[in-house]
Amino acid sequence: MRKVKLREGVDLANLYGPRDVHLRLIEDGLHVRLSARGDEVTLEGEPEAVGRAEILLGELAERTMGRRQLKSEDVTRALHATEVEAPPKSARLDPTPIFTPKGTIVAKTPSQHLYIEAIQKHDLVIGIGPAGTGKTYLAMAMALGALTRKEVSRIVLARPAVEAGEHLGFLPGDMFAKVHPYLRPLYDALYGMMDVDRANRLVERGDIEMAPLAFMRGRTLNDAFVILDEAQNATAEQMKMFLTRLGYNSKAVVTGDITQVDLPPERTSGLIQVTEILKSVEGIKFIYFHEQDIVRHRLVQDIIKAYNQHENRAGQN
Repeated sequence: MRKVKLREGVDLANLYGPRDVHLRLIEDGLHVRLSARGDEVTLEGEPEAVGRAEILLGELAERTMGRRQLKSEDVTRALHATEVEAPPKSARLDPTPIFTPKGTIVAKTPSQHLYIEAIQKHDLVIGIGPAGTGKTYLAMAMALGALTRKEVSRIVLARPAVEAGEHLGFLPGDMFAKVHPYLRPLYDALYGMMDVDRANRLVERGDIEMAPLAFMRGRTLNDAFVILDEAQNATAEQMKMFLTRLGYNSKAVVTGDITQVDLPPERTSGLIQVTEILKSVEGIKFIYFHEQDIVRHRLVQDIIKAYNQHENRAGQN
């Protein structure tokens, strides 16, 4: 049995949740018993589980001191984070604020914090992991922050024009109309952080540019924050071409999910290839996300886990 006295200033109602629901989640997740009396929590169970519960409780308590409303899904994500190898303490549940025109965005998982930290410190970051882990969203937020602070003069957003398992055939309209469906997810992320009219003005002025990856050849991107999204669908040749576009005072973030490659079987994914080619290059940082980092609907994590288990069984057979 261990007793933990919480720091002064902790929002106890927020931390414990309605009818102590957050404490019950920790109990179920770590197989411990928690009882709270005021600012003192008693923990009972196996020593290792009690230790993890104490650390988790302390980190969640710190988040409430920032006046941020703690939700059940925040506690669940924090529990999942304790299941993977623990990153440095500075990376665990640190709010790491990113300021955008529509509000402040914070890292919700340890991997997201490491990702933001890597983008701040490195000129080329490659984020790999399943859908819903915030790879593109956080990169977009960092890019907008850099543009707002005038650290760069423009944002360039690129994506391979590859259909996901379908052949759409001929698309009507001019060149913009033909490529717009492939770039729509980038617009969605942009509009989620900035007023639509202001975002459209920046796009019209060229401060924010969206282009299919194939249009990047021959360019040199100076004074820019560049994001390549869905990079698993870039061929090996396209990936090399993109990475060599980086110019002076520029930063690039490459994101993708190597389990969802839509290229023909005979084509090599550039994202998979660079994990071997560039893994030892100084100045390039790889960040890997996991199922525990998914921040979409709670079912997305279970769906991805089920698919992974199915693929593992199929591989064994």
